[in-house]
Amino acid sequence: MSRFFATGSDSDSDSSSEEEQIIRQPTAAFTFSDEEEDTKRVVRSAKEKRYEEITNLIKQIRNYKKIKDMSSLLSSYEDLMRAYTKALPVITKEENGITPRFYLRCLVEVEDFVTEVWEDRDGRKNMSKNNSKSLTSLRQKMRKYIKDFEEEMTKFRASPDQPDEDEEEEKDESDDSSDDEDSHPVVTKKPSVEPVSEPKKVAAEGGDDGDDDSETDWGSDSDTSSESSDDENQYTSVRERFLKKAVDKDDEDKEKPPGPKKAPKRVPKKKPKEEDSDDDGGKWETVKGGVAIPSEKPKMFAKDAEINVDLVVKKLIEIVAARGKKRTDRREQIELLHELLLASEHHNLGHAVAIKIKYSIVSSIFDYNPKVSDAMKPEYWAKLLEQIIDMMDRMIAAKNVIMNESILEDNEQYETAPYKLRGCVLTIVERLDEEFIKLLKECDPHSNEYVQRLKDEKRVVDIIDKVQTYLEKQEDIDADLCRIYMRKIEHLYYKFDPTVLQQKQGKLEPGTQTSVQVMDRLCKFVYDKDQTDRLRTRAILSHVYHHALHDNWFQARDLILMSHLQEAIQHSDPPTQILYNRTMAHLGLCAFRHANIKDAHNCLVDLMMTGKMKELLAQGLLPTRQNDRTKEQEKVEKQRQMPFHMHINLELLECVYMVSAMLIEIPYMAEHEFDARRRMISKTFYQQLRSSERQSLLGPPESMREHVVAASKAMRNGNWKACNKFIINEKMNAKVWDLFYQADEVRSMLTKLIREEALRTYLFTYSHVYDSISMATLAETFELEPSVVHSIISKMIINEELMASLDDPTHTVVMHRSEPSRLQSLALQLTDKVNSLVDYNERVFETKQGFFNRGGNQGNFRDRQNYDRRGQDWGRQRREREQRAY
Repeated sequence: MSRFFATGSDSDSDSSSEEEQIIRQPTAAFTFSDEEEDTKRVVRSAKEKRYEEITNLIKQIRNYKKIKDMSSLLSSYEDLMRAYTKALPVITKEENGITPRFYLRCLVEVEDFVTEVWEDRDGRKNMSKNNSKSLTSLRQKMRKYIKDFEEEMTKFRASPDQPDEDEEEEKDESDDSSDDEDSHPVVTKKPSVEPVSEPKKVAAEGGDDGDDDSETDWGSDSDTSSESSDDENQYTSVRERFLKKAVDKDDEDKEKPPGPKKAPKRVPKKKPKEEDSDDDGGKWETVKGGVAIPSEKPKMFAKDAEINVDLVVKKLIEIVAARGKKRTDRREQIELLHELLLASEHHNLGHAVAIKIKYSIVSSIFDYNPKVSDAMKPEYWAKLLEQIIDMMDRMIAAKNVIMNESILEDNEQYETAPYKLRGCVLTIVERLDEEFIKLLKECDPHSNEYVQRLKDEKRVVDIIDKVQTYLEKQEDIDADLCRIYMRKIEHLYYKFDPTVLQQKQGKLEPGTQTSVQVMDRLCKFVYDKDQTDRLRTRAILSHVYHHALHDNWFQARDLILMSHLQEAIQHSDPPTQILYNRTMAHLGLCAFRHANIKDAHNCLVDLMMTGKMKELLAQGLLPTRQNDRTKEQEKVEKQRQMPFHMHINLELLECVYMVSAMLIEIPYMAEHEFDARRRMISKTFYQQLRSSERQSLLGPPESMREHVVAASKAMRNGNWKACNKFIINEKMNAKVWDLFYQADEVRSMLTKLIREEALRTYLFTYSHVYDSISMATLAETFELEPSVVHSIISKMIINEELMASLDDPTHTVVMHRSEPSRLQSLALQLTDKVNSLVDYNERVFETKQGFFNRGGNQGNFRDRQNYDRRGQDWGRQRREREQRAY
């Protein structure tokens, strides 16, 4: 070998000869090439290999998410699932089967991203076909895959800000290694045979990416610290193979051979080397003990400061000025305000300062909820109620505190009465009421939580009463009084008060105030003082609702008719329209309880005709087809929904409407049975009746609608007992009639109406069969008083609904047979249709014969038209004469 290398070419340079001399030296048995260093000598555990593969795929997924490359995201997600499946044995062994936190974070991010893109319909429309197909596939695979991780993902969502386990392990390992190196630095002897390389290179090979602290401790060269991480990883195996620590020349001179027990001490440097910056350009911060040092709370006052009103107010303005800023800690702000309140009370600075601080505390608690659309957390809701009650007690006790928005901050008065403060108590109460409604909507209405939340309404109403008491002592604030009265009205108008009916019956002690009297006083004040028209409209609707709820039918009817709200309600805002619909619904129920069937039908027909009664009353959203409602519209409509305890029973409303329509429609259909021009009074009821007639096989009724349809068919035949049995039975009582107050009176009233309308239907249907009918027989058949039967028949004769006369000596109804029989009516209908068909054929025939093209024909054509018209008139008159003759 030496002879071969000695015979070199003459053209080689001196440097090449020097290299040859170096190469001729005897090589150690463990010397290896650079290629072997790259491939074979990097030793990693199975966990590192699998985790590195998963981490690289997660980085790819995040990059594809940024550019919304769905096809690449789908392929990377599939690779990630396969990589995790491969890593499962390692995870089971190392992590005891617990899914790594960084993997859960990736799954949650992908799920949120896919959900967001899927709900963005406009963005999906603009997608390419390939991306859209990939998005669908990714969504299906993701929903199927994450079923195994549902519990862990739920726990992760509860605390997503915690660091991942791999980051904590790296920190712990780095801390442990640094501590070990501090106490026991590794110093090894040089091996007997060294590899053939330059000494500087060997020193450089000792650097490692994860041992920056050890490099600074042992004084590594500055050139090695500036190398890239790839170069450092390339020579990591060299350090591990030689087990030698790379040091500088200066440190080699200072280094002492290690003794059997003593270890060399590390010399601390004055300026430690900064860590390498991360991708975002920031630098790692050295933290003592691995735990972040909490920032010190700012001091409230200086040590020797004299605490007076001006100092406390200045500090209050300073704290409040931080509201809404980006990095303001809301919890700390509330704590500072509490400390400031304690300081002011300790030094007896007066009620005005304490009230102002309390006002700021309440505002800060409101600000603690970052999202306006979401409900407040229950613990902060409880604190909010306590603070507002305390503030209002202080304001009422002070008696000389004026709080108004019109007062400027420079004009505030804290030391001398009357105290003047800038603020608005009314705004706080209105926002409190809105938060209460949000809390109720967030709860499940069928749970105990809803009942617990509903108990807070008493405290909210107490706060409204206290604000009302405070404002009534002020002067020239009619607008504010109207607003606070409306808040009280909105908590009162939908509640039933049994004492009102007891007062009507004379069972209540004189002088007792009922809710009707309170509503009357509050609403009349709003009618008189309101200048906005909106509050007046809502007060009228609430007043009508309360009257209808307590069976004051005439007062409610007169008030709604005098207000003329039906004409302009469509121009009002949606909440007012919802209140109008709720008022009309209860007005219809009140009319039904008073046996005013036509009025009840007219009140409810507008709600029932649309088929969207649930949405019109704001008691839920109906599923829509073809995405008629956008996400923003659905969110707004959900915010308008009424709390569950204010709902009106929809099945009760529908049953009352159907029964009212039955009592009106069935006699009308019997009267105009053969009238071709008969109009429908209730389209909804008519459709139910026709759909039932089209069915070939009818079983016993089950639902409420089927009961009403079966009762209608029985009434049509004059069988009032079967009709009454279908309407009033155990099933219908449990579903509908027992929901009424004094349900027995409602059932007896309904039975009487069914008898009367069944009598009218019977007379319309079978009058052509009889020459005369005994009123005593009718009264016995329909179980009515003879006077009632006489009254009903007399009214029918007066309105020309029945062609008959009453014979008083014999108490009979004599039929005049002026109406045609069924066969005669059918014959007349056939005659009309045949005549119209003949006229039409004649016109068509004359048109085809070229009647228009004859000379001088225009006048003839007009004559012919007049002749045809006269002929039609003569035919109509002839048919009328024939009908009279019958």
